Amino acid sequence: MTITDHAAVGNEREAREEVRRKLLGAWELVSYTATSTDGEVVQPLGPTPYGLIVYTPQGYMSAQLGRGDRPPMRSARLEDAEADELARAAVGYLAYGGPFEVVDPTTVEHHVATSLFPNWIGRSQVRKVSFEGSLLKLGIATPTRLWGAERTAELTWSRPA
Repeated sequence: MTITDHAAVGNEREAREEVRRKLLGAWELVSYTATSTDGEVVQPLGPTPYGLIVYTPQGYMSAQLGRGDRPPMRSARLEDAEADELARAAVGYLAYGGPFEVVDPTTVEHHVATSLFPNWIGRSQVRKVSFEGSLLKLGIATPTRLWGAERTAELTWSRPA
């Protein structure tokens, strides 16, 4: 390996570490949009989504996202809720967590260890990562089948006030 090669590897490592440092902590969801290849934009969790994503220094992440218009259940206790209410609540909510790694300065990989959607467990969720001022943007770079069309998705997050 040449001196130039060593410098490039060192610069890449520093760039990944800088992204990792910036990710650490809690972020609140500002918006969630998905855009089809023909330009149609949808809001998968409605116009007023809420959510929290947390990245820890130990290398773990957890994301919780929901529709802002989810109605409360009739029962005050989860175990007393009707099956149809539980199903409706789950449709408007997404939760997963596990270890994370910054693959390169524009990519973070979430290794899913727990999820409301069991099919994600044991798999990775790869996200494009960027910072715009005080905002964190996470997105799907490659169009994926989402909500009836090939789409890319972008989630915008801000630090809690």
